[in-house]
Amino acid sequence: MKRGVPTLILVVALAWGGSALADEPSPKRAVPDYGGRRPPPPTAGQVAMWVPRVALAPAYMVTEYVLRWPLSVAIPAAERADLPRKLYDFFTFGPEHKAGFAPVALVAFGFNPSVGVYVFWDDALFDGNSMRLHAEAWPVDWFAGSLTERIQIDRHDLVQFRVEASRRPDRVFYGIGPDTLQSNQSRYGEDRLDASALYEWRFGRASRIQTAVGLRSAALSDGQYGTDPTLGREAATRAFDVPYGFGRPYAAEYNRVVVVIDTRRPKPSPGSGLRVEVQAEQGSDLRQTPASGWIRYGASAGGYLDLNGHRRVLGLAVTTVFADPLGDRPIPFTELASLGGDGPMRGYFPGRLVDRSAAAASMHYLWPIGPWLDGSLEAAVGNVWGEHLQAFRPGRLRFSGDIGVSSPGFSDYPIGCVFGVGSETFERGGTIDSFRVTLSVNHGF
Repeated sequence: MKRGVPTLILVVALAWGGSALADEPSPKRAVPDYGGRRPPPPTAGQVAMWVPRVALAPAYMVTEYVLRWPLSVAIPAAERADLPRKLYDFFTFGPEHKAGFAPVALVAFGFNPSVGVYVFWDDALFDGNSMRLHAEAWPVDWFAGSLTERIQIDRHDLVQFRVEASRRPDRVFYGIGPDTLQSNQSRYGEDRLDASALYEWRFGRASRIQTAVGLRSAALSDGQYGTDPTLGREAATRAFDVPYGFGRPYAAEYNRVVVVIDTRRPKPSPGSGLRVEVQAEQGSDLRQTPASGWIRYGASAGGYLDLNGHRRVLGLAVTTVFADPLGDRPIPFTELASLGGDGPMRGYFPGRLVDRSAAAASMHYLWPIGPWLDGSLEAAVGNVWGEHLQAFRPGRLRFSGDIGVSSPGFSDYPIGCVFGVGSETFERGGTIDSFRVTLSVNHGF
């Protein structure tokens, strides 16, 4: 027993001392230098990120504090109020919500606005069949509508039938050629009817081949918007010649082929890769056959790099378009090569630049600013020229720049906002004299 008492005291002392020592933090040892290795050097993407960070600082401030921050407040509040589900239930029908409707709107500086409705019905009558009705108007100024039926045969094959009609009085025309002036802006009206059948085969990641046949009729006459002169009145001042097709209705049968090779992932997160598109459309005026016919063809090629794997994509692209007559008569000016609108050189109005050929090179940057919402910034140089880029020279190029917001996650119901600028030719000083502001919700005309 006497020998057991010191042992017990020793155990208690060690336990007390260990608990006391446990209350004191033990010093941290230095991280060993395993093999003398240094931290890995920054990747090329991390270094390249500093270029857009500096150049896009103003755009970042706008998207961060005007768009992203309000969205970060509004979206959680909407979710707490169960607003997304309530809106979804209000605009869709059926047990599986395969049918419904949604509002359509367009506000574009320099053009009549529009409001309308978009109606959809998935698996209409049978599986894989989708129908879309799109209608918009602005009281009595203009109207447009389309009816589309898509039949998804399997994951690769799709057939589409579409009928579209529109009447607008506010189309713009400045003349034909690379040196047209912004001050010569005039207006013409267009009545258009288009019916087509299309087959699409998808393969790879986002590659596809499309073939289409259709009939298109157009009647072009003097239009009006604000205080702008009509096309006929401006032509009478010798600002430009009356273009072929104006005042001459035509009905064209056309055949179109589009081939797209795209190594990127499908939207909304395509990432890095290459994209090449080749297209051609042959048309014939049925009222003037065989004297009147044309072929419009072109190609674009682009490379895209996701700088950090988080949808911050830098892209470079080059586009060319050509239009050649197939008969003795000229090509209607609405069928010529053009730049502006939602195509290359977005800083210009649709149809601002028109001629027999066109070329443009662009650099753009895409970054996420919210759920299903991306910001975009684009800078481009290009112009239109005569036959096969005749009389091309660098001094006749123009600059186009734009910043915008889009919703690539909603391919069937896109939302877009664009602010763009365009310049005179560099030979004339490259002065910014064209401005384009557009806010649209599923606008299609």
